[in-house]
Amino acid sequence: MSTISATMTHDHRRCDEIFAAAENEAAKENWEAAATQFEAFHAAMKHHFKMEEEVLFPAFEEMTGMAMGPTEVMRGEHAQMRDLFQEMAESVEAKDQDRYLGLSDTLLVVMQQHNAKEEQMLYQMSDQVLGGQASELLSRMESID
Repeated sequence: MSTISATMTHDHRRCDEIFAAAENEAAKENWEAAATQFEAFHAAMKHHFKMEEEVLFPAFEEMTGMAMGPTEVMRGEHAQMRDLFQEMAESVEAKDQDRYLGLSDTLLVVMQQHNAKEEQMLYQMSDQVLGGQASELLSRMESID
């Protein structure tokens, strides 16, 4: 049986790889490939956020009673990243390399800090309080469209 932390950390790495591929294509000004990779990255991130916001966070909040704790911070950071995704999509469409790479640098810092908090704190806490429900929760998260 996989843990919540192992599964979600693995998904972070998957998203990171697609992010790097999009950035590499933008750096080469290969805009068709950059657009394809960015769309794949954006879809992966939307799926990751949905897994957390629709399944993991509500289960964590219900079990711990902490609705204004770490999950609220993570939701705020998700909103910040969504704004950056929108700006990055616009820069890909405009083929604006400088803007895309600047936004990419900003997003990288935000994602690194965000992922560290989730991996070192929230996911570990989730394993502790939701461990008995892990299989069911992971199944629900994987089935999200």
